[in-house]
Amino acid sequence: MSLAKEKPFVVFGYGSLIFKPPPHTISQVSGFLKGYVRRFAQKSHDHRGTPEAPGRVVTLIHKEDWDAFSGEDPFPEDDTVWGIAYTIDPVYSAEVRDYLDYREKDGYTVEYVDVFGHDAAGKEIVVVPSAMTYVGRPDNPSFMGPEPLDKLAHRIWLSSGPSGRNKDYLYALVDAVRRLAPESHDSHLFALETRVRALDSELPRERID
Repeated sequence: MSLAKEKPFVVFGYGSLIFKPPPHTISQVSGFLKGYVRRFAQKSHDHRGTPEAPGRVVTLIHKEDWDAFSGEDPFPEDDTVWGIAYTIDPVYSAEVRDYLDYREKDGYTVEYVDVFGHDAAGKEIVVVPSAMTYVGRPDNPSFMGPEPLDKLAHRIWLSSGPSGRNKDYLYALVDAVRRLAPESHDSHLFALETRVRALDSELPRERID
């Protein structure tokens, strides 16, 4: 009697996992999501900030949830959430899942998403079905929701935590997304980068009020 094969463990990275992949990856596929928004809308108490002065990191948000907010930061229709789907060596699936759960423990919830790409004719297709990912739902205690872009940029520019400076996280993510999909639109990331780099050249380091 043959045994059914265990379903491969695939995780979709849309933030730091793009530039700092999980261990024991045996293959990876780049692609994009539909129906989600990527925003710096999650507090970081343990990586890019502290409990007393949390930084900001990206999370996925269902587009309908984001649209229900105040509208001060709408999601442009031509923006796309690009990332990478990593397939983990089955031998290490449990170990890597524990590692990721710890890494994403600050308010994230596991969901499963279809990852899209394009075939040779340019048609949208699902390239990876049902990949696991971590989503910051609006009801989690670390969720910030929309903030004015200048205030958010200032927070990122100032914040730092055990994993390093918050702005370095932003810069690494922007560079990774540009390399991953040069044709992609991610107005939120690129607008934040512009503002934070301007702060680098214009302002002395100071505390946030």
